[in-house]
Amino acid sequence: MLDPAGVARAIAEIRPTEVYHCAGVANVGGSWSNNHTTLRTNVLGTEHLLTAVRDHGAPARVLIPGSALVYRPSNSAIDETAPLGPVSPYGLSKLAQEMLALAAARQDGMAVLVTRSFTHVGPGQALSYAASSFAEQIARIEAGQTEPVLSVGNLEARRDLTDVRDTVRAYQLLMTGGLRATPYNVCSGRAFQISEVLDGLLSNASVEVSVRQDPSRTRPNDNPLLLGDRSRITRDLGWSPEIPISETLSDLLDYWRARIAR
Repeated sequence: MLDPAGVARAIAEIRPTEVYHCAGVANVGGSWSNNHTTLRTNVLGTEHLLTAVRDHGAPARVLIPGSALVYRPSNSAIDETAPLGPVSPYGLSKLAQEMLALAAARQDGMAVLVTRSFTHVGPGQALSYAASSFAEQIARIEAGQTEPVLSVGNLEARRDLTDVRDTVRAYQLLMTGGLRATPYNVCSGRAFQISEVLDGLLSNASVEVSVRQDPSRTRPNDNPLLLGDRSRITRDLGWSPEIPISETLSDLLDYWRARIAR
């Protein structure tokens, strides 16, 4: 994505009708120490893609998955009219990305769709995310590869969680019926304390596990609550999450069990 000529060649050759722009740096916690790469990849990569689609006249609808971390921290549910004010380099990069996307739609007339996605979780998720890290550690403990102690960061934070498969379904619906240049929250509308996520995974563990706080796993600036209002996407497209958190966590743990067994 950082090679503009390469991106342009790919768009010119493929002439896609749909583009889901999921390439980027998504590690929020690591963005403080990796802010240059985060900003460069998420902002310039998006600019290169939009420029290529525009310059080569590709008849594409382009979905830019953004982040709820573009919002100013709030103590209540956030809808799309809430004030913007990112507090991390990652959030800043996603706001800049969104502004590029909206400009392409409003100024250049491109069919660009924008989401402000809240936390999604499920099988295949990277270890930089709390739920996946917990599940991977439990799977390694069950396999006898490590001591029965699970390292955690801040368990008090509350996060709006959606199964990744529900999130993908939302993206597909937006691609076919979403309004261009209109930010959509993709979220469950329910906040879970991280301790609840941990308890849900531990309840599926086949061994006893102790929990240990690890200061290195905490973020420099962590919102105590991140909760979304999904009224717009539900009204416009009829989307709502279908997979319960218990199934998500069970599938995530099974994913790591299978990975470690291999």
